[in-house]
Amino acid sequence: MGPDRSAERSRLNLSGLADKQGLPAGQATHVQDIVAEVELRGLRDVVLVGHSYSGIPVGQAAERIGDRLARVVFVDSSVPTDGESFVSAWPDGGAAVEASIAENGGFWPLAPAAHYDGEGLTDEQIARLVRGSTPHPGATLTEPAVLAGPLGELPATYVLCVMPGTEPDDAEPDDDVAELLNSKRWRLARMDTGHWPMFSQPRELAQLLLDAAVE
Repeated sequence: MGPDRSAERSRLNLSGLADKQGLPAGQATHVQDIVAEVELRGLRDVVLVGHSYSGIPVGQAAERIGDRLARVVFVDSSVPTDGESFVSAWPDGGAAVEASIAENGGFWPLAPAAHYDGEGLTDEQIARLVRGSTPHPGATLTEPAVLAGPLGELPATYVLCVMPGTEPDDAEPDDDVAELLNSKRWRLARMDTGHWPMFSQPRELAQLLLDAAVE
C-alpha cells in the first residue's frame, strides 16, 4: 500500500461488512477503521484506494493520516463533502435509501443480479459479486462526512469508469469531482469499462494503481 512495489499491501474490510458482519458501524467508524490500519501497522508513503461508497471514508482518512499519505485514489467513487452524506446528493436526498434501511433492520439490502447489468461483467463475475456481498450498515450511508480542510489540497487521482458508447454528457465526472480536478494536485484517469473494474479490467486497474503509487 505504498509507492515501493515491494512494499506491504493491505485490503481492509470495513466494520459491519464481509467477515466483520454484525459489528455496529457508522461512517465515522469506517474512517477510523482506515486510520487505525495505517497507524497500527506503522505505514508510511501510503496510497489509499477507495471504490464507490468507500471513497467517502477513504477521503476523510487520507486527510487524517497527515504526512503518512503519498496519494489517494478514488476509483469511480463518491468523494466526501463536509457535512454531506453518501446519499445527500441523490435526487430524492436519500429518502428511498433511508426508507429501505428502516425496512431492513438498519441495513441497506443486497443488490439483485440485475443491478450489475450493463457494467461489462460476465455472468460468472456477477454471480461472484452477488455471492460475496453483505448488507451495508445503514448509518454509514446517512451520516455526514467531516473534513478539516479542502479535499483538493490532497494529492489525488480520480479513476473515471465509462462504458464505451455512453452518451458524451454522461461520460464526464460529476460536478463535485470536476471541481476538485481543477486542483493542481488532482489528476483524472479514464477506464473504458463499468463501475466494477476490479472484475471487468483487473490488469488495467492494477496498472493505474501502480502508476498512481509512483507519482
